[in-house]
Amino acid sequence: MASTDLGAAFARAFGAPAPALVQVVRAPGRVNLIGEHIDYCGLPVFPMALRRSVHLAFRLRADREMRLVNRDPRFAPSTFAVSEGIPPAPAGDWGNYARAATQALAQRFPDLRGVDALVESHLPIAAGLSSSSALVVAIALAIMRANGVTMALLELMDLLGRGERYVGTAGGGMDQAIILGAQAGCASRIDFHPLRLTPTTVPADWQFIVAWSLVHAEKSGAARQAYNERTRQCDEARRLVAKRLGQREDITYPALLAAASVDELLRVAGATLSGVLARRFRHVVTEGTRVPRAETAMAAGDLEAFGGLLDASHQSLRDDYQVSHRELDRLVELAREAGAAGARLTGAGFGGSIVALCRIERAADIVAALRERFYAPRGVADDVGRHVFLADPSAGAEVLSA
Repeated sequence: MASTDLGAAFARAFGAPAPALVQVVRAPGRVNLIGEHIDYCGLPVFPMALRRSVHLAFRLRADREMRLVNRDPRFAPSTFAVSEGIPPAPAGDWGNYARAATQALAQRFPDLRGVDALVESHLPIAAGLSSSSALVVAIALAIMRANGVTMALLELMDLLGRGERYVGTAGGGMDQAIILGAQAGCASRIDFHPLRLTPTTVPADWQFIVAWSLVHAEKSGAARQAYNERTRQCDEARRLVAKRLGQREDITYPALLAAASVDELLRVAGATLSGVLARRFRHVVTEGTRVPRAETAMAAGDLEAFGGLLDASHQSLRDDYQVSHRELDRLVELAREAGAAGARLTGAGFGGSIVALCRIERAADIVAALRERFYAPRGVADDVGRHVFLADPSAGAEVLSA
C-alpha cells in the first residue's frame, strides 16, 4: 500500500491530523536461507529481507499512551502506557510485540511519549517469515522517529533482539538484525558476539521461492514450549560435550567448533549424549558448517552447491531437530520434483514456509507445479498468490516519509 493510502486510513482510524504529522515506516519480513535454529547458539546465519513488509503509519502523542489499530480485523486494537515495565497482554495477543519494542526503548530512553499507530502487514501471519519481528522493528522505529531519539544500528538490533524475548520465546537475534540491516539485492551473513552483518550479492539468475504450508507456525503455546525446549537442549548438549573434551563448560558453540573438528565433536557427542541431545547437537554443528559453505557458493554463483546445502539442512531439521511437518516435507518434495536445485523449511518450523532455489527461468514452472499439486488439492488454488511468491532480496527497514 502506498504511504498516502495508509495515511488516509490512519486519518479514518484516529481522526484527521495535519498531514505533516503522520509518518510511515516500512519493516520487511525475512527468509532465512540457511543456518536454522543456530542463532541462539551464537553461530552465524544467512538470511535476506523480503519485499513483503509491515507498514505502520504513526504520529506522536502528547502523553505516554500507545494506541495501536491493525487493519486486519482479526486483531483488536491495543492500548497501553509507555514504561520500563509494561504488563503483558494475554499470551498470543499481537499487541505484546508492540509492548516488547516499547519496553525495550523505555528502558534505554527516559520520558518517551507514546504514538498512535495504524499497522498493515503484507506478510502472511505465522508463516515463519518474521512478521512479528517486523512489527517489533516498525514500532521501535516509529517511537524513535516520533520522539527524536537515535541509536547506532547495531545497538538497536541487539536491543530489540533481547527485547523481543518479552513475548516468551528465547530467540537469538537474527530476525531483528536482518530486518534492520539488510542491503537490497543481497543476503547477509550475521555473526553474533559481536554482532555484525556481511552482505553477499544474490546472483541475478537465481530465484528464491517462498511457499507457505498452510500450517500456522505459532509463537505461543505448545510451539513456544518446543522451541524453548530445544534452546535448553542445545545448551545442555554443549556443556556435556565441552566437559568430555576437557573444555570449560561455558565455552560457546563457535569456540567449540574452533577447538575441534566436526568429526571429532560428533564422535564425542555420540559417546556422551543421549539420543535426543545427540541429534540436537548434530544439527547445530553440521548446520553451522553449512552457513559458510552456502555463502561461498552464492559468491561463486554455484547454484547446485547451494541447493545441495538447502536439501541437507532440511533433512537435518526434519530428522535431528524434529521441527518439520508433513506439509513442509511435501512442499519440499514437490519443489524438488518440479526442478528446484534445493529446498528446505525456513523459520522455526512446526508449520510455516519453505524456501526453494532455482534458475530464474524455472520459477514459473515450479510455482505452477506447487499450485497444481499442493494448493489445488487443498482447495486454495484460486488464492495461491497469497501463499507462494518469488522472494527478491530487499533493503532493511526505513521511515518512508518525514
